Parts: sequence; C-alpha cells; structure tokens
Amino acid sequence: MPSRTDLELVEAFRNGDLTGFNELVGRHQERVYWIARRVMGKHDDAADVVQDVFVRMFKALKGFRGDSEFSTWLYRIAMNVSLNAIRAKRVKDFIRYDDTIESRSEELPDAELLRNEYQTVLERAIQRLPPKQKLVFMMRYYDEMPYEEMAKLLKKSVGGLKANYFHAL
Repeated sequence: MPSRTDLELVEAFRNGDLTGFNELVGRHQERVYWIARRVMGKHDDAADVVQDVFVRMFKALKGFRGDSEFSTWLYRIAMNVSLNAIRAKRVKDFIRYDDTIESRSEELPDAELLRNEYQTVLERAIQRLPPKQKLVFMMRYYDEMPYEEMAKLLKKSVGGLKANYFHAL
C-alpha cells in the first residue's frame, strides 16, 4: 500500500482516524526535534517543546486549511512554540568568548577539540541573540532557507530579515 500524503493523513484524522495523526507525528518528529533543539540548546528543553508542538498540532489540525504545505505549517508551529519557550525561560547567561576558551600558548589544541569548543561558543552566542535575530539566523544558517521563503513563513519583509541576519552575525 503506497504511503499516504500529509494532506491525506490530515483528512483521515479529521474523519476520526487517529492513525493519521500518529503517522504525521512519526513522519515529522525528527525535524520538529531539531528545530526545537537549535532554539532551546538542550535536549531536555527541546523534548518538552516537541511534546508541546504535537499537542498544539493535535488541537489545531481540524482547522488546518491547507493554504500552505503541511510541513510549512508545522514548521511555523514548532518555531513559535520554541520561541515562546525560550522567552518564558528567560535565560540570561552572558558568557564572553574569552572566558570560554583558555589561552594555550605552548601547545596547539587538537583539531577535534578546537571544533568542539567553536561549536559550543557558537551555540552559546546563538542562545544570547534576541528572539527575532535568533530565529532568522537559525533558519538561514542551519536550514539554509532562502530569505523569500522565510518572508512568506514569518510574514516579514525580505529586507527586514536580511537586517536581522546581519545583526545576528
């Protein structure tokens, strides 16, 4: 039996078939997790967000109009729930780059260690960004999303999104 499309699964759910919802969750949970993980930074926080995203999806699925792709609609829910969670958490952990990496004049660090330290510093810097800049940076840097697609998804101007990305950098 061929795999059903997202829209067919939505329709099945609307008709009372909970397997439609379960299949949608199975199909999209990894992407939703990584969206939440990039925003939240920690696995446990991301797992909580993922659960909230699918609860919200369950409640809103009957109202899904299909004006956009299902995956785009779910992406927007995931980003909104993630940003709301980070705002609620109000993490204000300001760590300077110099405090994170020790100066090592006599020995060069292993390349793997240096990459790990760079990634840690980058993730901490991303966590300190204001929500709008953080969202645009992650969509552009991690998801390699074009500005035009972001503009449609976020209902913002391309110029404004470029400015947010520039300030985030």
